Amino acid sequence: MSLSKHARETERSAYQSLLGELSPRLFDSFARTGHRTKAESYVRGLLAGPGRKTLRSIADQFGGAAAPQRVHHFISESPWEWMPVRRALAGYVQQVMAPEAWVFRPTVIPKGGEHSIGVDQHYLPHLGQTVNGQQAVGGWLASRRCAVPVDWRLLLSGRWLRDPLRERVGIPDAVTAETLEECVREMVNALVGPSGGWRGPVVVDAEGVDAMSLARHFSSADLMFLVRIHPEEHLRLDRTELPKFGDHERGAAELAASFSRMRQQVHTEDGPTTAVAIPVVAPLPASRVDGMTLVGEWSGAHPRPQRLWLTSAHTKSLPKVLRLSRLPDVVERDFTDISDHVGMRDFVGRSFPGWHRHVTLASIAHLVAALVKHAGTTVAGETAWDGEA
Repeated sequence: MSLSKHARETERSAYQSLLGELSPRLFDSFARTGHRTKAESYVRGLLAGPGRKTLRSIADQFGGAAAPQRVHHFISESPWEWMPVRRALAGYVQQVMAPEAWVFRPTVIPKGGEHSIGVDQHYLPHLGQTVNGQQAVGGWLASRRCAVPVDWRLLLSGRWLRDPLRERVGIPDAVTAETLEECVREMVNALVGPSGGWRGPVVVDAEGVDAMSLARHFSSADLMFLVRIHPEEHLRLDRTELPKFGDHERGAAELAASFSRMRQQVHTEDGPTTAVAIPVVAPLPASRVDGMTLVGEWSGAHPRPQRLWLTSAHTKSLPKVLRLSRLPDVVERDFTDISDHVGMRDFVGRSFPGWHRHVTLASIAHLVAALVKHAGTTVAGETAWDGEA
C-alpha cells in the first residue's frame, strides 16, 4: 500500500467518524431517519475522491440500481427544508471556529448552455468579459485560519421568475428579482439581524455593489461593517473630524491619495503595509451616514490605493480593519481549496430547491474537510481551532 493511498484512507476514515458525530446536530430538523441517512451518504459522496460531484457520481455511494433515481428525488423533489440545516451549521461553526467576521462574497459559476437553474449572462468587470453561468452570494463565517460557508442565495433574472418556467423549476412565490446589494442586505438581515445569530463584523467584498446603500443599512442596524468601495464612488470629508479641510465631493481613490501626510505603516500578519484612514460622510443629497471611515491601502509605489474600504470603525482602529480586510482572501482561498473539491459548483439541473439542497450539503462537506484539515479541533470538546481561540 502506497503512502498516498494510506493517507487517503486515513482521511476518509476521519471524514466518516466526524460526519457521524456532526449528523445528529446538523440534521436534527429531519423528521425522517431515512432522510438523515441519505444526507450523510450524500455528504460522503461529496467528500469522496477527485472529479466532478454529479448526482450520478454521488449515487455511487448509495449502491443499487435505483440509487441515481433515489438521489435525484432526495435532492430535487423531497420536501426537506434546507434553512434549518443551515441554521444548525452556522450555530455549530460559531461554537467551534471562533470567527472574526461574517464575509459576504459573490461568485459566478460558469455553465454550458442555459438550462441549469439561474443561468444568465453576467458581465465581470475585473475580467472585462461576459460569462454564461449562475451568480450566487455566499455567507461565510471566517477567521484568519479558515472560512466556512453557512448560507447561499442565487440571483435570478426576470426570465426565471415568470411562469410557466418559474413553476416548472420550483421557485417559491416569495423569491423576487434582486440587485446584488439587496441580496446581501437580505442575507445579513437573516444571519446577523435581531432574529439571526452572532452579531459580529460584516465584511462585504462584492464587485459592483452599491457600497453606500449597504453602509446606510448597516449603520441603521448598528452593525460594525467593512464594505469594498469602488475607486470612483463619491464621498465627502467629515468636517467634524477634519474642520480645516473643505467638504466638496471627491472619488474615493482620489480622496485617499490626496491625504499622503496621513498615511502610516501598519504591521499586519502579512507584513508591513501602507494605509490611510480618513473620516468621511455620505455625499449630498443622500441621507447622512455619520461615523464612517475610508480606508485605502497601497502596494508598492502605486500612486493610487489598490484596496479601498468603507467602514464604521474609527480611524484609530486601522490595524483591526486591515485584519478584517484580509478575510475575503481566506474565503477565496478556501473556496478554491475546499469548496471546489466537494462539488460546490457541480450541481446541474433546473430545480431551484435542488440547487439549494445541494449547496447546503456541500457546505457541510466543506466544514468536515476543513475540520479534518485543521485537526486541532475536537468535536466533542467544542475547542476552537489552534491559534484562533
